[in-house]
Amino acid sequence: MKKHKSLLLLLTLILAIGTVLAGCGSDKNDDQSANGDNGKPKEQIFRMNLASEPPTLDPGQSQDNNSNTIINAVFEGLTRKGTDGNPVPGVAEKWDVSEDGLKYVFTLRKDAKWSNGDPVTAKDFEYAWKRVLDPNFMPAPPYAYQLYYIKNAEAYNLGEIKDADEVGVKAKDDYTLEVTLENPTPYFLSLTSFQTYYPVHQSVKDNDKWATKAETIIGNGAFKIASMTKGQKIELAKNDQYWDNQSIKLEKVVMSIVNSSATELSSYRNNELDYAGHPVGNIPTDQLQAIKKDMEGELNIKGIASTYFYVFNTTQEPFDNVNIRKAFAMAIDRQAIVDKITQGGQTPAFGFVPPGIKGVNDEYRNEVADSYFTEDLAEAKRLLEQGMKEKGYETLPEVTLIHNSDDNHKKIALAIADMWKNNLGVTVKVQNQEWGVFLQNRTNLNYQVARSGWGADYNDPMTYIDMWTSGSGNNDTGFKNEEYDQLVKEAYATSDNAKRIELMAKAEKILVEENQIVMPIYYYSSVSLVKPWMKNINIDFKGDLDFTRAYVE
Repeated sequence: MKKHKSLLLLLTLILAIGTVLAGCGSDKNDDQSANGDNGKPKEQIFRMNLASEPPTLDPGQSQDNNSNTIINAVFEGLTRKGTDGNPVPGVAEKWDVSEDGLKYVFTLRKDAKWSNGDPVTAKDFEYAWKRVLDPNFMPAPPYAYQLYYIKNAEAYNLGEIKDADEVGVKAKDDYTLEVTLENPTPYFLSLTSFQTYYPVHQSVKDNDKWATKAETIIGNGAFKIASMTKGQKIELAKNDQYWDNQSIKLEKVVMSIVNSSATELSSYRNNELDYAGHPVGNIPTDQLQAIKKDMEGELNIKGIASTYFYVFNTTQEPFDNVNIRKAFAMAIDRQAIVDKITQGGQTPAFGFVPPGIKGVNDEYRNEVADSYFTEDLAEAKRLLEQGMKEKGYETLPEVTLIHNSDDNHKKIALAIADMWKNNLGVTVKVQNQEWGVFLQNRTNLNYQVARSGWGADYNDPMTYIDMWTSGSGNNDTGFKNEEYDQLVKEAYATSDNAKRIELMAKAEKILVEENQIVMPIYYYSSVSLVKPWMKNINIDFKGDLDFTRAYVE
């Protein structure tokens, strides 16, 4: 999924802190007047909250949960995720796969249309994928590497091949898309339900600002953008041009943009929201015990395939030293964090790939233990001293930890900073940043330590492993390792799943144990509230929210 947003971002919790409900005046009155006596909407309207402004609604540029939640409702790929997380037909009504697993031929629906009535064609997919891979496309799409499974995609993206026609995606006619892969990829169909693989309307060629205005966002999904009020509200309307519109019951989705979990919970209690919490909002942790008592039937807590972690900038002092990175990772108490701060069923993490991801015969995490390091204060102090000697430090340079604005992220950051001070004797300045600024600073390596989160883009360990290759747009650490890159290439190239898992486990060891590029903190759980009248709200295995088939009972 992306960064929590991310990342994944984000499955990343993407949150922000604040004090007021944006645009609460007339909107609040409108919401109440549309309710029945029990607070249930009189019409097919779904009301939810976004904890921060989506940075982009361009499927080719998106990398966070807030953006993707909207994009997944407004666009649709060749496949879409079913309720069990597995791919089901989307724009493609069927497909054929060659015996060697290298060629896919997708047959598109002739009734698939854009929200303006234009037909969705194979050429729209070919254009969208090559647009993301175009080395001149700026800013560089963070997920371009997710298309590297396609023949010559990486070479074209890196400028080694100049002719886009050599990339292995070709519209044979308006309704036939032929895709040739570099290697057999067992999860390729799942990838086609991921936003980077979505089509875009070719009107975007002449408008680089198309994704910022409701009137120029032409989608092909279940909903369309009805209105966007920056910093206040986004409204979606049912897309009557959608090929499966008879399955869409909601007429409207209203998304407030509120950067306070306390206000979000209050709005939910007042029947102004039908949904609150993850992945795009948050519920105050200090309210969870009370919620469990008086709203138990509406509270949903479940483990998801997503990891909460900190990243070290390996290009900046003092974290250009591996022993200092290891010392910081060993010197915190993860159990105390999940017991006393998050309180939502999270579990301490000592690896990067979370539970819930497939391995060979069982979950990957059951087959590959996350025992890459331990919490050991004595060893942490020794490693810090050794690292300081290697760097020639008498005292450690000032350290700043950044996180995106949110009360829970702030509580975690302050607790960890306090642990580092008490256990290592180092002083850490904690700084919160608005989500868009935070993402940009992390991408530009303008930080020392940063909060991060990652959820699965598909159910395979590779979605956690290939993001740390040298060329990945999601590698925000400066980490470059030839052995790591080679292990990923070998895992790409083999169809032997046991061999793939072995290679990815070696890569994870390099990432976490040998180099400590990331500091795992905990494996996420999804915590949300859903009104009893809302049906068919789906939270998948990685924590993504799908409301496209929801309805008010």
